[in-house]
Amino acid sequence: MDDLFTAAARSRSPLADRMRPRTLDEFVGQDAIVGPGRLLRRAIEADRLTSCIFWGPPGCGKTTLASIIAGATRADFVKLNAVTTGVADVREVLKGAEERLKLYGQSTYLLLDECHRWSKAQSDSILPAIEQGVIRFIGSTTENPMIAMTPAIVSRCRLFHFERLSDADVRRALEAALRDPERGYGGRDVRVDDDALEHIVRVANGDARSALNALELAVLTTPMEADGATHVTLAVAEESIQSRVTQMDESLFYDMLSAFCKSLRGSDSDAALAWFARMNRAGVDPRIIVRRIIAHASEDVGMANPMAMLQAVAAMQALEHIGMPEAKLPIAQAIIAVCESPKSNSVCAAIEAAMADAEESAFEGVPVHLRDTHYKGASRLGHGEGYLYPHDFPGHYVRQAYAPPGAKGMPYYVPSQQGFERELRQLRSERGVVDPPEDMN
Repeated sequence: MDDLFTAAARSRSPLADRMRPRTLDEFVGQDAIVGPGRLLRRAIEADRLTSCIFWGPPGCGKTTLASIIAGATRADFVKLNAVTTGVADVREVLKGAEERLKLYGQSTYLLLDECHRWSKAQSDSILPAIEQGVIRFIGSTTENPMIAMTPAIVSRCRLFHFERLSDADVRRALEAALRDPERGYGGRDVRVDDDALEHIVRVANGDARSALNALELAVLTTPMEADGATHVTLAVAEESIQSRVTQMDESLFYDMLSAFCKSLRGSDSDAALAWFARMNRAGVDPRIIVRRIIAHASEDVGMANPMAMLQAVAAMQALEHIGMPEAKLPIAQAIIAVCESPKSNSVCAAIEAAMADAEESAFEGVPVHLRDTHYKGASRLGHGEGYLYPHDFPGHYVRQAYAPPGAKGMPYYVPSQQGFERELRQLRSERGVVDPPEDMN
């Protein structure tokens, strides 16, 4: 039971903290992992939760669920933050946990917020305790633990991925705050217009904490009317939460970049532009995006439309010379050019085959007729002897051997039937080159 001082302090805490769910029944969202009958819910209710990591975007309920576990368990519960905690602090916690386990048979939960910020040495300091059951570790992070954390600790924990809350989930959290007479505004005459509530929900973008903070700001800064009511209109809501929350961590960045690249390859201009706009909104360096456009202009278009490469490089030059936001137009043009071009990966296949051949083949001397002849005495060595100058022949072409001795796997380059490469096949045929079937290039 709270004392008077604790109760007074809690009444002055932010609305998002006061409205933090206290039980699983009050918990909003994440039905896939804590819904009725789900593994995590059963483990919490039975007080049998083992070491785990809660991973998801801000405001989706990770810390809240940990607080619910703390209130429901018979085990001791210790909370640390990876930003402010050192190895000495961890050793102190482990010492206390071991004593409680030996003396009273009581387990200890260790909740570590921002656990991805721990170094390898800090992570290694708790591994024996996790393995021996001295502590039940709960890590909370916004980063993908399989990328941001040491494999040793991840392998000893069960991962639970928290999704961004739906708009319906966020709205339920706001409505609960408006109804609750003890922790929220149920004891006051607070009237929030539907369009105002919808605006807060939409702009919060799945972050319940952000939505509750906006509602609190709107209520506290709106003067009471003559009848004592507080009326939150759309205009007030727009001032309370003005810009849509953009959540971007390392994992999401790579996922969005992957989706962008696949959209380029898949010839979907709208999707590629949508991912570009979202990454730009999240503050991704546009040079990263343009580098991918240039790469895909060769990897996925290549000689099917050589102009795509020119468009991509021009976008990079425009970005360097005029910067953002003006450069968004040439970048968008390059995106559309790559998307709408006929597709061929023959250039990619060709260079990969050549690189593999170079790795496996021995380096032999250059054939005499291809050797350098620019210096005096080269002719006495026989360099250039037998070389046929193509411009001396009809069509400025003559067949002769150019490849390194011992080269394998040729032909590397097989033109596709797409775009300009269809014409290339015809030109090569006129030179006597017999290209094999396209073979999906």
